[in-house]
Amino acid sequence: MKSNRWKQRGAGLLAGLVAAILMTLALLLLRYLFGVATPSELVGDRIAPLLGVDRFLELLDRFGGYNNLKQIGVTSVIGGQLVVGAFGGLLYGFIVERSRTIKPEPAGNHGRLFVVIFVGLLWLVSLILLWPVLGTSYVGLPLAKGTIANTFGLLIAYALYGVSLVLLYRAVLGRVASDGKARDKEPIGRRALLMTGVGAVVAVAVGGMLHRLYTMATFSYDGTRYKGADVQAITPNDRFYVVTKNVVDPEVARSNWRLDIAGLVERPRTYSFEDLAALPAATQETTLRCISNQVGDGLMSNAVWKGVPLRNLIEAAGAKQGVVEVRLHGVDNYMDTFAIEKAMEPTTLVASEMNGEMIPARHGFPVRVIVPGLFGEKNVKWVTRIELVDHDAKGFYEQQGWGPNFVVPTTARFDVPDDKQKIKMAIASTGIPLRGVAHAGNRSVSRVEVSLDDGKSWNETRLDHAQSPLAWVLWNYDWRPTQAGEYRLVVRATDGKGELQTEKQRGTAPEGATGYHKITTQIEA
Repeated sequence: MKSNRWKQRGAGLLAGLVAAILMTLALLLLRYLFGVATPSELVGDRIAPLLGVDRFLELLDRFGGYNNLKQIGVTSVIGGQLVVGAFGGLLYGFIVERSRTIKPEPAGNHGRLFVVIFVGLLWLVSLILLWPVLGTSYVGLPLAKGTIANTFGLLIAYALYGVSLVLLYRAVLGRVASDGKARDKEPIGRRALLMTGVGAVVAVAVGGMLHRLYTMATFSYDGTRYKGADVQAITPNDRFYVVTKNVVDPEVARSNWRLDIAGLVERPRTYSFEDLAALPAATQETTLRCISNQVGDGLMSNAVWKGVPLRNLIEAAGAKQGVVEVRLHGVDNYMDTFAIEKAMEPTTLVASEMNGEMIPARHGFPVRVIVPGLFGEKNVKWVTRIELVDHDAKGFYEQQGWGPNFVVPTTARFDVPDDKQKIKMAIASTGIPLRGVAHAGNRSVSRVEVSLDDGKSWNETRLDHAQSPLAWVLWNYDWRPTQAGEYRLVVRATDGKGELQTEKQRGTAPEGATGYHKITTQIEA
């Protein structure tokens, strides 16, 4: 009798595990086919803003960067799904076995009731915990429709788990008499082995879907940098820097996408892409820089953007009294904010073109916001909703502790030569081109200087590209050293208001890195 009990509980554990694998396959198929967010993605987006900035950076350092951290997060949540599913199966087997012992006839009813309650609780708990991010849609549905799609997507997957658990448990045990003994002649062990094989086949299918999604993932381009000897004034779209919180970025269907202007407005508006494209547009060259950009790093790029000034959309909606900020939502449920005064500047755009082309998917297709002078995180991609609010709202990363000042500081860097590069005197005497870029947000750059003696004296450079006050400048200097040795080169910039960039060294957190970029060059005899 005791042996039969353990067999029934073991059957429940096995059935629960296989049912959880089936549920995972369903979740991945819903993600791949319909853009329904998986629990792995939703849990990551729910937890990330709650981490303190120091803890967040500590995790990045411990796990070797954002991409590794995202992969560990996905794996952990999927593993958790399987553990919970197997545990649910174990409980199901225990309840069915115990019900047969106490009152044989309704044992199956007790088991099914448990499954309904267990699945229902999992669904409700998921909705409660994930509600703030449940509007995510990777195909571009508006937030309300995204919430509905994810709510029913979870329900379908969880219901599949429940039905599969009951059927698989019955398949493993066969027909069972009221005393708990199997009526079927085929041994339970053989049926369990067959069920294990079914689980293995489904697991292979899960692996195939994970591989398919992995090939679509951001790991190959997240963290793309643009710097070096081949830097151009206008960054090619495929080389523009990329930082994204997503494991797989949205692939927005333009027909699904809408832009809502809502919140404290007299006339809420909803625009399709065609509506937006029909409005008068502005074109401007603007440089974006990530708040995670270290001094001298390449998380900074320049493009020509075309879009509708945000103030035109706000004026059409009619802002009410008391508005202090705009809160922007992306279809991936990324959210950020900036002051209403910034939103009303004519250079703040709702852009649909980048360098004369439709904005690429990884940069926010069909529409992103361009906010000159503020760090890249404020330039929300895949934007689908803009709300006017009367309070100081906190964005995705601001909730971690980044900021509160998101104005980009003035910076300059060397692109040529490389740090620690060795150059023969015979070549150096004919002239070494020093080249790089400088950026001061929306304040323009008026002057760039280099020092050849670690800051003791300074030499003004020539500005090769200074086309827009919102963009970087390219600078160069012809250096002709007269003797061999090690040289400490330094570069600094002055903005259009005459303010010299700060020499004070500061890390990226919480308001962006500052300080002079310095490199060492060895001139060999």
